[in-house]
Amino acid sequence: MKKTIHSGRASLMALIAALALAACGQEQPETQQAEQQEAPPHSVEVADIARQDIPLDKSYPSLLRSDSEVTLVARVNGFLEERHFEPGQLVERGDRLYTIEPDLYQATVNQREADLQSARAEMSRAQRDAQRFEQLLSQNSVSRQQYDQALADQRVAQARVAQAEAALTSANLDLGYSRVTAPVSGMIGLSQINIGNLVTSGTELATITPLDPLEVRFQLPQRDAFELRRQLQNVGDMSAITARLSVPGVSGGSGSELEGQLNYLSSRVDMGTSTVQAAATFANPDGAILPGQFVRVRLDGLKRFDVIAVPEIAVTQGLMGPRVFVLDEENKARERNIQLGDVAGPWQIIVDGLEEGERVIVGDPAGIEPGVVIDPVAFDGNAEAIVDDVEEADAQEQQEQAEAAAEMTEGAGDLPADEEEEGAP
Repeated sequence: MKKTIHSGRASLMALIAALALAACGQEQPETQQAEQQEAPPHSVEVADIARQDIPLDKSYPSLLRSDSEVTLVARVNGFLEERHFEPGQLVERGDRLYTIEPDLYQATVNQREADLQSARAEMSRAQRDAQRFEQLLSQNSVSRQQYDQALADQRVAQARVAQAEAALTSANLDLGYSRVTAPVSGMIGLSQINIGNLVTSGTELATITPLDPLEVRFQLPQRDAFELRRQLQNVGDMSAITARLSVPGVSGGSGSELEGQLNYLSSRVDMGTSTVQAAATFANPDGAILPGQFVRVRLDGLKRFDVIAVPEIAVTQGLMGPRVFVLDEENKARERNIQLGDVAGPWQIIVDGLEEGERVIVGDPAGIEPGVVIDPVAFDGNAEAIVDDVEEADAQEQQEQAEAAAEMTEGAGDLPADEEEEGAP
């Protein structure tokens, strides 16, 4: 009998235990859900949207050119006797570069000088005759016709002197052209004609490319040109806009970037490209950057005025396109689709989707979903710092994951031989 009662009590106790376990199993999801609902708010930076002026960080492609590049051409005929430079040499303005048969033109100059002396002697004789005939006419010793003829001879002699002087000037010019000199300072290229060849007027000889300063002409989109012209109206001087030139693929060193000044902005829009032409000059004293190179030009001080912008890290990609998270009255995150404008450094300009006064999550959006309660932290306005912090956190997380994977690999390689055999099929 006691055995039967004991067995019944044992069965009853087992039943009660089973029911208790079942009840615990049913309450566990509810407990977990309550804990999730009671999770602390997500702490993240939040900014009140207001319009502001945002500096742009944009560059424009261009081909570098030397505005004063000169192609030397022969201006006289003759044999090329001498070359006074080496290709690639830096020459100064006035340096002698070529000699084209100067003896021939010196002889012509000598001949023209002799012609001028003869003409002047003839003019002196004609002047004396005119003076003598004038005296004879006053004494009625010669006719009026003879006196007029003497005056005419005098004028002809004067004209011949002028003609001889012009011929001498032309001969001296040709003599000067026989000695080709550098019209500008710069780097001279390869000679197109070898010594001993016959050159004629118009024959190309070489090219001189000034390296300092250099000019860059580039195209601005209409919107950028509009904002730049608006800014120029405020500052009143184009020289206040600093231009920076860099060569893609070249990093480091003083020659990788040049600083110059904007000196031209066109007043019309190119109908074919919808762009506005601009130009800037750059000092290049070391000749580190050469004309013909592909470069990029950046304008310091270029801004977008009175725009809405958020740190670039705040923008994520949703099902309906770019989005940000805004806060409602209960500090809950709400998804908001936006239309993007230009990227200005760490800032993303928003064209549509946000209004002034709204609160936007500008910190790291990782883990934020619609409906999540947010503990707003005031944004200090330093968008670059936020982007750097997020990038640093991502890099640290990737490093930790790589280290964990490496430890797991090493642990798998250190298994005892008997465990490897037991694990083998």
